[in-house]
Amino acid sequence: MTRAFWSFRVAGWNIAATALFGCAAVWLFIAMVRRNRDSVRCMLLEAVKLLVIAVLLLTLFRPERVTLTRTSDRPLLAVLCDASASMETRDVLVDGSPMAVRRNEWLAERRAPEFWTRLGDTCDVVIEEFGGTAGDTNEQESVSVDVAKPTGNVSATNDPGTDINLALEEAMGRHESLRAVVLLSDGDWNQGRSPVAAATKLRIKNVPVFTVAVGSDRFLPDLELKSVGAPAYALVDEHVSIPFTIQSRMPHDIKTRAVLRSSGGLEAAKEVYVPAMAEVQDTVLLVPKVEGEFDFTLGVPVAEEEAIRDNNEKTFRMSLRREILKVLVIDSVPRWEFRFLRNALSRDPGVIVRCLLLHPGLGPGGGRNYIASFPTSRKELSKYDVVFLGDIGTGPGELTKGQVEMLKGLVVQQGSGLVFLPGRRGNHVDLGPTSLSELMPVVLDESQPQGMGGVTEARLTLTTRGRGHPLTMLASSSAQNYAIWNRLPGFYWCAGVKRAKPGSDVLAVHSGVRNRYGRMPLLVTRSAGNGHVLFMGSDSAWRWRKGVEDRYHYRFWGQVVRWMAHRRHLAHSTGMRLFFTPESPRAGDRVFLHATVLDSSGAPLEGGTVVVRLMFSSGNVETMHLAAEEGGWGVYKGSFVVRGAGKLKISVQCKEVQHRVSTEVAVESCRRERVGRPARPNVLREVADITRARSGPVRGLEEIMQSIALLPEANPVETRRKPWCHPLWAGLVIVFLTLYWMGRKAIGMI
Repeated sequence: MTRAFWSFRVAGWNIAATALFGCAAVWLFIAMVRRNRDSVRCMLLEAVKLLVIAVLLLTLFRPERVTLTRTSDRPLLAVLCDASASMETRDVLVDGSPMAVRRNEWLAERRAPEFWTRLGDTCDVVIEEFGGTAGDTNEQESVSVDVAKPTGNVSATNDPGTDINLALEEAMGRHESLRAVVLLSDGDWNQGRSPVAAATKLRIKNVPVFTVAVGSDRFLPDLELKSVGAPAYALVDEHVSIPFTIQSRMPHDIKTRAVLRSSGGLEAAKEVYVPAMAEVQDTVLLVPKVEGEFDFTLGVPVAEEEAIRDNNEKTFRMSLRREILKVLVIDSVPRWEFRFLRNALSRDPGVIVRCLLLHPGLGPGGGRNYIASFPTSRKELSKYDVVFLGDIGTGPGELTKGQVEMLKGLVVQQGSGLVFLPGRRGNHVDLGPTSLSELMPVVLDESQPQGMGGVTEARLTLTTRGRGHPLTMLASSSAQNYAIWNRLPGFYWCAGVKRAKPGSDVLAVHSGVRNRYGRMPLLVTRSAGNGHVLFMGSDSAWRWRKGVEDRYHYRFWGQVVRWMAHRRHLAHSTGMRLFFTPESPRAGDRVFLHATVLDSSGAPLEGGTVVVRLMFSSGNVETMHLAAEEGGWGVYKGSFVVRGAGKLKISVQCKEVQHRVSTEVAVESCRRERVGRPARPNVLREVADITRARSGPVRGLEEIMQSIALLPEANPVETRRKPWCHPLWAGLVIVFLTLYWMGRKAIGMI
């Protein structure tokens, strides 16, 4: 039914102005007609002027054509149900049950058409989902309830996100007779515009949005295993530190046990003390015994009072294999640090060590595991995974400029590790003017080239970063590790250091010496190109053997070698080596590939054609070419974006030498939807307030349904047309004024 009428903006000032100017215009019209009563043209001209004045005076009243349309359709109630992944959170407390249920489990009953039958006599009900994939739908014609396909940001992906604003706008645009909206959600929107935008539009249309916050607005008692930082591979018979993080939402302290299991049974366990409402980071030690690909599960027992019991463990896959690492130790004189380091690496079954003792003035040293000279070619040098540079510089009989450049290329291009071990002779200061100074993670104190000595024993004090770093872990926990380092024998000499360079990780500092930059750093590491660099500012690690023999000394240097050579052994085969960053990518991350290719003689291959084949878990296959890196080290680089979570198989092949290497990478999902977070009732409350509706928790749904049943009949839709502000209205006035002016000139009045 439609009704139309004219509306005018009437006020005292426009009535007075109309009366005044109208009377004046009529008086002038009459006067002009009397004066020119014999001239018909003059009378017509004055009539045009009077018409123009009438139109202008009418504009002051702003005339509008108002049309009221009242629909004959039954009013419609849209029920929007959140189907996003965050609704998997278990934090809805149902009356009569001590355990919390999932948000989507509570919503399942309310999503059924039968639940809304009581409103069937007052309005039609349509149930829609948003923020996830559609489930099975059904229809109840007897109560005029329809179940529609999901709306909003539905995607075929596992994590489409939640766009509440889009869901509201689509419901508003799809249903012309929309009377009210019920929004059942946790309020956790993570894409699109703010829901306030759609709420404002609904308020203008006088459509209230009743909201129900599904979920608790605070964390329920829970103990969650948040993350596990397992490496992509580990070496058999070697200690592997697997860091993990536990988040406690418990009101009291918890003493629990982290248990690592594989298909073969229990592998390792660790007692963990978790303070109330705190996050704890710790590590569990694993010593693999069998080679192969294995699935591991790390978990903590479920406490009795936990409301969420399915987030206490995580599963990951790790490759276990045997690797022989090649190490080169270069020094000038056989000091104690050199001797004990050589012995430690020689007795390590996973390391092949070669020593170069230059001994200026006496000639190179010889013996078992010694080489007579520095490797003469890149082919020979590229075999080494880690190089130790002791108390040696660029003086006579020591390193040459070309050898220094080769060491830099080995680290930056080939991804090998480099360890600086300065000594009391101060030869390491000679490396300052060379390209190796760019790799050194500290700024040396040039005023103390021979370092600092003392009569009292000093110690290495671990920093917060060093307490849990894989290089410095001498125990199974950070607290125990810190205590061990405090008990280790100290040193009486150290290198002179000003500060650490930006981007470096300071693992340990001098226990007593400070400068204007703070505690003097002595154990520092940083990334350099594709490799890692370590600076050890003390030459007394051999003293750690006191009272415990090789326990800590051997373990420390073994960890140094394996950590610094880790990248080079991510994936390799005869003549080709592949490593990638990040090692554990997420969906959407850009992964950088670095391939080292050798020719048939073992020398770095230049100018080759390296092709990468990427096979995603979705079945998609992509092919790309790696670009050769300048420098002559046989390095080829490229990058790609990971598309989707799951297993990713990377195959690299060089056409010239037919070398091939393949590996599988577990890609984590970068989820916008986070399970376990509290609901956001403030978002839903704001939407309801804007539309002048009610908002409440799950137990308030019955009251909201009663409010919906009592809603008054919807107001008719009002349409206003404003001719006074239309361009044609102004054009009409201009046309009449033009005619009047032209007429005056035509009859000679001007």
